[in-house]
Amino acid sequence: METSVDVELDLQRSVQAVLRELSAQAPALQSNRGMWRWSLHKKVERDPRKSPVLVRILLRELEKAESEDARHIIIPLLHTLMYVLTKATGITEELHRRTYAFCMRLLTLPAPYCTIALDCAIRLKTETAVPGTLYQRLVIAEQNLTSELYPYRERVFLFVDPELVSPSVCSALLLEIEAAQGQQTPEACMRHVISHALQAALGAACHAGALQRKLLASSRPALEGYFHAVVTAVEQMAREPSPSREGHLERLEEIYCSLLGPPPAARGRCGGDPLQDRALSVPLPSPRITFHLWTDEEQLWKELVLFLRPLTQLRLSADLEALDLQGLLPDWELARASMLSTDSGIVRDLPLAADELLTPGSPEAERAGLQRKGGIKKRVWPADIMMPSSWDGPLGLHRRTGRPSGDGELLPGISRLHTARVLVLGDDRMLGRLARAYCNLRKREAQRFCLTPRLSLQLYYIPLLAPETSAASRRSELGELAAFLGRADPWYESIINTLCPTIHKLTVSLPPSQPLSLDTSQTVDPFILDAITYYVRMGTQPVYFQIYTVKIFSGDLSQDPAEDIFLTELKVKIQDSKFPKDSFSPRRRGVAEGPGAELSICYQKALLSHRNQEVTVSLRATGLVLKTLPASDTEVSGPIYCTPTAAPDTDHTCLRVSVTEIVKTSNLAGRSFSVVTNTFRTTNIQIQSQDRRLLTLSLDKDSCRTYRDVVRFEVAPCPEPCSRTQQSKVLGLSSHQQEMERNKAKAKPLLIPINTFSGIVQ
Repeated sequence: METSVDVELDLQRSVQAVLRELSAQAPALQSNRGMWRWSLHKKVERDPRKSPVLVRILLRELEKAESEDARHIIIPLLHTLMYVLTKATGITEELHRRTYAFCMRLLTLPAPYCTIALDCAIRLKTETAVPGTLYQRLVIAEQNLTSELYPYRERVFLFVDPELVSPSVCSALLLEIEAAQGQQTPEACMRHVISHALQAALGAACHAGALQRKLLASSRPALEGYFHAVVTAVEQMAREPSPSREGHLERLEEIYCSLLGPPPAARGRCGGDPLQDRALSVPLPSPRITFHLWTDEEQLWKELVLFLRPLTQLRLSADLEALDLQGLLPDWELARASMLSTDSGIVRDLPLAADELLTPGSPEAERAGLQRKGGIKKRVWPADIMMPSSWDGPLGLHRRTGRPSGDGELLPGISRLHTARVLVLGDDRMLGRLARAYCNLRKREAQRFCLTPRLSLQLYYIPLLAPETSAASRRSELGELAAFLGRADPWYESIINTLCPTIHKLTVSLPPSQPLSLDTSQTVDPFILDAITYYVRMGTQPVYFQIYTVKIFSGDLSQDPAEDIFLTELKVKIQDSKFPKDSFSPRRRGVAEGPGAELSICYQKALLSHRNQEVTVSLRATGLVLKTLPASDTEVSGPIYCTPTAAPDTDHTCLRVSVTEIVKTSNLAGRSFSVVTNTFRTTNIQIQSQDRRLLTLSLDKDSCRTYRDVVRFEVAPCPEPCSRTQQSKVLGLSSHQQEMERNKAKAKPLLIPINTFSGIVQ
């Protein structure tokens, strides 16, 4: 049997391994990155008595990092500490208060430290007075348990594109998810909530073994009664202005005695057998994860609609435009068309049918004479209702925490009770398809405002590359956004960017031809599911990426220009074919034939002074690449924003354009050509072929999103979709005011948020 000294030394070694992983790039630690954090949590999960020891060690390391100004380890350790405090049951009030005091000291640091510290401090204040609140709310929301006092719902949507991910990987992931969630019945989750609440409040006075046997023997109605009693006691005390830990203890003691009776409760309070009375491990069930194969861009919107209203309550129409969630319609649809009325609008002046004749002087006739026909009251929408932050909750640091993020009322009387956590697996191509679906979703919401008031949308990303891709080229070819997030957030690099090899190891034991079927009798490794669960629970800080729109003109004048968007890269290649002379653009005279094509480039130069400087150049090039992400930490990143607390300045959004230029030189030996790569920054750009050479555009490295026979294209930041409410507002203004409103609307770019653990750590 381990002594207390052995336990502390073992946990201290594990914590030091996590710190070495964050502080050094030791080759011996690279293969185990992400495993140290997982093994640390597993140790306290198997033996809950180790939880207070681990909390003390983590607090000691956090205070040491604060004194030494080692900020790079503060956020990972704080996330680890909060995860332990959420799951543990034997944490004393003194440890809670020490953690709360530490978080309050972090509020003097810049973002993201103060943002995360404030979120933790608010949750800790409630957890200190009412132990078990965080665990209870998390399980109720994630498992969709029925509770009137806490009606919030969460769901994780795992999207995998079958064109980008092999069937064996899809089958392995689906097997692991279903096998782990097979035992998470509503009855089991209710037992977990009851046991955790009683053990967290009563501590050593709770006879955990007898309590577990009693709950297992209880019928479903009795179990639901105990569950609602515990939830009511916890929520009512947590909502009081000054919650009392003693009052909370008295309420749960009453529930505990009603379960086991006074004799067992008295034995528990008086001591009893230490082997039987020791705290039992109460697992934290993994969230409900639904597995989806990405088939079309409308699938994201369909799944969100079905999450708000299940199939039993909603019948989707063919064009998906007839949706009206509980009568929630924008004001332009509530407005009546003008029509001539020949009556006074009073009920008593209307002719009655034969079966509706009322006796003169009766009470019914008197009430009918005072009634009016039902009118229509216009619904007033906030001016900034379509801002990107509308999906994430109110602006600013003071967001309600301890509950699903973004649960505030976006509209009066309409609560955002649902949180959809959309997790995508894949490379930059999958992110490009997600950006298109997100853009279409925002455009749909601008025209038909139905999901935003009721749903908080959180986006997550786990890179999953092909197994044959070498480690050296993995980041540069298909994982640029994941590499950027890893540089911005060290904890994301350690926990998420290391999952790709582990996911591929799941497919080793599966036959390549195995269909997408389930066999929960197989033994699965819970590491992948635990890492995903940790990410969606603790990854609350979004990093915003600019979406760019491209307008494409074909050499065929009979075709209308095409429009598309991209998130990470647009690549241009020169085709060997040419378009006819009488087509879109005539060939310039005096242009000598040679490799590549003569291009006319007009772009808005990105300047720190924010001045508008337009540059037009003509050059011969063999290709060019437009990148939205910086190549290294030394480059200034324009299109990325860490938090929505400060409005992003669109003047800083810029593209990195790399042009492979052909330079002609003349000497005694004749003409020769050399290749030079020029790079410049721009906010928007227009490129046109001048010598009848056609172009090929590839968006986000996706072969399915390739445009051929292009003669001209224009790239600019994708604007925030404008709602009909904003359009109708502009129509009623003067011409000068209309121009000001349009310029204001243009200045709002469309940003896509990807959640990380800390955002961008400077």
